[in-house]
Amino acid sequence: MAPADAMRMPAGRREELTAAWVGGALDAPVRAVEVLDAHSGTTGRVRLGVTYDGDAPGRPASVFVKLAPFDERQRRFVDAVGLGVAEARFYRDVAARTPVRIPHVWHAAVVEDRYVMVLEDLVASGARFPTPRDPDLVDYVTRLVDELAALHARFWSSPEFDGGPLGFIGEGLRLAYGGGGPFIAQALDQFADQLPAAFRAVGDLDGARTPEVAALFDVEPRTLAHGDPHLGNLFADGDRPGFFDWGMVQHRAGMWDLAYVLCQSVPTETRRAHERAWLDRYRAQLATHGVTLDAATQWDQYRLFATYAWASATSTAGVGERWQRAEVGQGGMARATAAVEDLDVVAFLQARLT
Repeated sequence: MAPADAMRMPAGRREELTAAWVGGALDAPVRAVEVLDAHSGTTGRVRLGVTYDGDAPGRPASVFVKLAPFDERQRRFVDAVGLGVAEARFYRDVAARTPVRIPHVWHAAVVEDRYVMVLEDLVASGARFPTPRDPDLVDYVTRLVDELAALHARFWSSPEFDGGPLGFIGEGLRLAYGGGGPFIAQALDQFADQLPAAFRAVGDLDGARTPEVAALFDVEPRTLAHGDPHLGNLFADGDRPGFFDWGMVQHRAGMWDLAYVLCQSVPTETRRAHERAWLDRYRAQLATHGVTLDAATQWDQYRLFATYAWASATSTAGVGERWQRAEVGQGGMARATAAVEDLDVVAFLQARLT
């Protein structure tokens, strides 16, 4: 833990991020801090410029702080679901053991339902943030497949999930799949006339049999999955993909992550052209780490978890601007709908729900 000053965790107010507090978190003499940017969603997020009182070798000129949301209603929701606590515990207890590029962790603390993270400022580090329109997207996703295989292989079927140090990853309401509930219903009402019939079909089936669909998701073998790796939660450090926003970290089959990013974030024609090659590459990369996944199991899991990719994207679109800009949410929904149609997900689910 950091010095005592850093133990007084902010309760969702930027004013609490004082020079003394930041100095405690960084274990360095800080003279002043400046808010460079601040916004609030599933967490409060503040970029701080840092001025030191004397030399502070190795310490950053700016940091990215995550803490409780600034809005009280949003804070109650996040507290109930457990996103912030899970992410802080990941950065505090697990991050150093992951083989993938993540923001450097300067400080992460959790006390009961309160949490704070002081992380690398990726903007200041020169990170690039990918979009579906990038001309090098195929190369980026290919490298991302390699990184996901390395992450998943590291924790593949680990006994540490069973009451060990990774046990918290499989706990909490953030993992409860509710089929999107009213948010998907809103999306169906708004967009069904604009999208293929598969949109309504998968929405109606998932909505009518949500608990049974959720039970299908509990497949083996499991590992540590990022849980929410759409392009908006990824970055590039040079050519290397990196991962942030770990609030949805999960104990799932690794194909959860791969289906999520391919079905939701990759443009449809690009996914169609490279989908099988990416799946084959993932299996081959797992094998280099000593992990075997047979092709038939992989394909079944890919089709299954396309359902979750669709539900997540469609829920986001259904709430309008609350979670993402409308064009971002609707773009993910359209791509995921094309994926569930191509993969004949409705028939797949019906066969397993009989």
